[in-house]
Amino acid sequence: LVDAGVVPGLIGYENGRAVGWVSLGPREDYAKLARSPVMKPVDAKSVWSIVCFFVDAKARHRGGAEALLKGATAWARECGAKLVEAYPCDKPEGGVDDFMWFGAKRMFDRAGFVEVARRSPTRPVMRRSLRGANRRSA
Repeated sequence: LVDAGVVPGLIGYENGRAVGWVSLGPREDYAKLARSPVMKPVDAKSVWSIVCFFVDAKARHRGGAEALLKGATAWARECGAKLVEAYPCDKPEGGVDDFMWFGAKRMFDRAGFVEVARRSPTRPVMRRSLRGANRRSA
């Protein structure tokens, strides 16, 4: 993807060391979303999808995922996105980290995302409107 000029996500650094990753882009770039019973499109609106996070175990629980989310929404806005969508886990605090690469719902709540659909008890579809979207050439 990178060789083709596509930016498939962002890398987060701490003191010059890569400690995290967030994958995002226009929803149509992720064919699996259309086939997923949980993450399939809610409507025909043009959205950017945040599909996964990774934070190194040594860097967790220090706000790294939230920093990646902030950077992801800023990047999407710079690229002209008007809506950003995510598919986090909605589990009790302190639950097992299975499937947490999608992020935690409470993190998206704090970042101003709102739930727009729920097709599974623990997997909402959440969106945030991005005002003042810029158009950046990719």
